[in-house]
Amino acid sequence: MKRKFLLVFCLFCLLFWVYPGSVAARDKTKPDYSEAFRLIDIWLESQHDYDRLPGISAAIVGDQDVIWAQGYGMADLEKKVSTAPSTIYSICSISKLFTAVAIMQLRDAGKLRLDDRIKDVLPWYNLQQQWEDSGPMTIRSLLTHSSGLPRESDYPYWTGPDFPFPTQEQVKAKLSSQKTLYPASTYFQYSNLGLTLLGEVVAQVSGVPFDQYIQENILKPLQMADTRTKMPESLWRGKLSTGYSALKRDGTRDMLKLFQARGIAPAAGFSSTVLDLARFASWQFRLLEKGGEEILKASTLREMHRVHWVDPDWETTWGLGFHVYEVDGKTMVGHGGSCPGYRSTLDINPHKKQAFIVMINAQGVNPGKYARGMRGILKKAEGKEIEKIEKGVDLGDYAGYYDEQPWWGESAVIPWQGKLAVLGLPSDNPAQGLTLLKHIKGDTFRRMRKDETLGEEVVFERDETGKVVRMWQHSNYTTKIK
Repeated sequence: MKRKFLLVFCLFCLLFWVYPGSVAARDKTKPDYSEAFRLIDIWLESQHDYDRLPGISAAIVGDQDVIWAQGYGMADLEKKVSTAPSTIYSICSISKLFTAVAIMQLRDAGKLRLDDRIKDVLPWYNLQQQWEDSGPMTIRSLLTHSSGLPRESDYPYWTGPDFPFPTQEQVKAKLSSQKTLYPASTYFQYSNLGLTLLGEVVAQVSGVPFDQYIQENILKPLQMADTRTKMPESLWRGKLSTGYSALKRDGTRDMLKLFQARGIAPAAGFSSTVLDLARFASWQFRLLEKGGEEILKASTLREMHRVHWVDPDWETTWGLGFHVYEVDGKTMVGHGGSCPGYRSTLDINPHKKQAFIVMINAQGVNPGKYARGMRGILKKAEGKEIEKIEKGVDLGDYAGYYDEQPWWGESAVIPWQGKLAVLGLPSDNPAQGLTLLKHIKGDTFRRMRKDETLGEEVVFERDETGKVVRMWQHSNYTTKIK
């Protein structure tokens, strides 16, 4: 009886480990990104220092999971508040994506059409059309920034130190004194005024205030509890990070006043976290895969992700609310944000079900650089077999930071797929900047050229205790500093 039970138990265990639907089997099909995450952590931590950022939060989404997230530096320099993935930032123009989703919800509900003219939906709209032969200015043209509208409402709200954003009534009051820049559907002209007007369309057509509509129909269903249509003043200089200026010549940044976008909120007023935008990305992956309807119809989201406007330069392409662009032959969608003291980006790869989110509490920096760096490192880690190394060799012995002064900052050495990877820091393109070292024997490695042939020797030196202290190359050495 005991033998029979043991046989049944063994068969159960075997089925559990090899059945395609089991947890273990599924895990084996997933790429092992552990080394990539370690490299991303090393790279972003160093870039935070070299780029003199106050704080930065970043996250990577794999389908329905946040597969990596981290914060570096300070949400407030004076108060010594550390950043985290839960730190709140202004997301500025990423706000436009939520306004666009609201418009498409109302379209799906039959309450408006994309080709409705703005002047027909908003009875008070009276901006001057200076081109007699212009086509109609429609909801669609506002979503694609091809309406011909000026970029801004006629107020100096991007001017410090006070950043005086207008109220809704002030925006309306100035319309009659403004005029179009181009005939409709002629050029791409990014327009905060255009998306501000779409926020007014949401309120007009739905019959409820814009803030309330977004909260009830998008944020609450997606459980985005840390996303708001404004900046939460009670959390400022704590969970809500403090915004700082661009670097000045003396290497410092000024702390900026807290702003509220007020009437421009549909275009630039939202605040959020990298974890909440991860939920926003996962919702899109889920809807595109399963179909049906959740917040939007799946067909509607696909429509938003398609190119609806190509500028005459054949380089600027836009969907319905989303920036739509190509990377490695695949469509990417997303948006960036830039407001007083804050920069952010949301880059979504629907094909791979990956999203890269970066938020920074400073100006004068490009968050897209960090998103591209993370994406490049993950791509570098995919589809490569781990090389077997000599028994008893611990690649971790060589890992660490090596001093490259006065020529460069430093080099980071980490294990990478059965080899060593060396990355010079700082680096604007970490995936391209990786140098791989193949183990030969003992503490001797050889550099791998791009065609995978072997180059010069790289020899690591140990002290009397057996600890690695130097890295020799071309008869010169760098010292391990940590």
